[in-house]
Amino acid sequence: MNERQLVIFGALNLFLAVAAGAFGAHALAPGFTERELEVWKTAVQYQQVHALGLFAIAWLAAQYDARALCRAGTMLSVGIVLFSGSLYLLSLTGIRWLGMITPIGGVAFLAGWLMAAYSVAVARRS
Repeated sequence: MNERQLVIFGALNLFLAVAAGAFGAHALAPGFTERELEVWKTAVQYQQVHALGLFAIAWLAAQYDARALCRAGTMLSVGIVLFSGSLYLLSLTGIRWLGMITPIGGVAFLAGWLMAAYSVAVARRS
C-alpha cells in the first residue's frame, strides 16, 4: 500500500468501526450475551486504534524514505481484517473456530508495529 491507500483504508475503517460500534450498542446489545457484546466491543476498539495507526504510518512514510513503512501499514490492514473481522464474525455466528484466526491478526498487528519502529530507526528523512 502507498500513503494514499493507507489513508483511504484508515478512513474507511474508522467509518466502519463507528458504524459497528453503534450497531453493536443499539441493534445487537439486546440479543447478545454479555460475553458476545464484550467480544464485539474488542473488535471495534482494535479496529479504531489500528485505523488511526494507518494515518500515523502514512504520515511517517511521507516524512521518511522508508518503503517498509508502507509494508507496515499493510500488516496493520491485514491485522484489522483478521483480528477484528474474526471477532465480529465470532460474535454474530458463535462459530468458535473463528477465534483461532484472531491471534493471527494480533501477530500481524505486532509485526506491523515492529516494522514501523525499525523502518523509522534506520531511515533517512525525505
